[in-house]
Amino acid sequence: MSGKVVFVGAGPGAADLITVRGAQVIAQADIIIWASSLVHPGIVANHKPGAVLVDSAGEALEETEAHYRRAAEEGLLVARVHTGDPSIYGATAEQVRICRPLGLEIETVPGVSAFSAAAAAMNAEITLPEVSQSLILTRLEGGRTPMPPRETVRSFAAHGATMALYLSAARNKQLQEELLAGGYPPETPCIVGYRVSWPEQMMMRCPLSELSATMREHKLWKHTVVLVGPALAADPQGSRSHLYHPGFRHEYRKADPDAQQELRSHGAGPVTGHPNHLEERA
Repeated sequence: MSGKVVFVGAGPGAADLITVRGAQVIAQADIIIWASSLVHPGIVANHKPGAVLVDSAGEALEETEAHYRRAAEEGLLVARVHTGDPSIYGATAEQVRICRPLGLEIETVPGVSAFSAAAAAMNAEITLPEVSQSLILTRLEGGRTPMPPRETVRSFAAHGATMALYLSAARNKQLQEELLAGGYPPETPCIVGYRVSWPEQMMMRCPLSELSATMREHKLWKHTVVLVGPALAADPQGSRSHLYHPGFRHEYRKADPDAQQELRSHGAGPVTGHPNHLEERA
């Protein structure tokens, strides 16, 4: 017999922010492995009668392996529920290395990550034309999990793009110092999200110069994501997207000649798009 393990992205917390597919997997699973310290209990509440719920908060990987072995021997479906999206700090690769030799089928269901939920909670846009068109997901180096030597907050900050920082709240003073040293101006807007979408959610805005003080005031040392970058201003100023500009022509819409000339006069790139590349040209 062969079982199956599905890594399910639980989303940031709220039970209605899980994907429909993820909720269906949990409802059908024979074994549900979830961490009560990270995943809201509402996410796993809709399980079928007789399903085995395993709280992995106190388990080492070797203990979790026993559940996978049982699934392989009995042909069971396992929902391994991860907070946010399993591909971001989910530690799924080490679990896959256990599952494959057991003959288990593997599937991953993506989830809403904390950075996305935090931006949504503040009605913020992460990428703005001519302000920031890139997002860096990272964590502060020097913690319990080693970082590759070339991946430092300071070096990433030099790009001036939007940055989402996980697992860094406990060392908020160092985080602020590294962001400033990397080149973000002190007035760079920041969004701080604690337990985003949970009932106890806290969302704050502050300039980078006050990031550490803000986090210390609210005693934020875990369950916190920090977004930083010029695009996150409460009243962001940037150029408009070309995709919806009347001067931008594509397969579904003709361009207004005057508006098209205006785009060209401002040094715009190609003002004609193929439908397969509309998003790229926006």
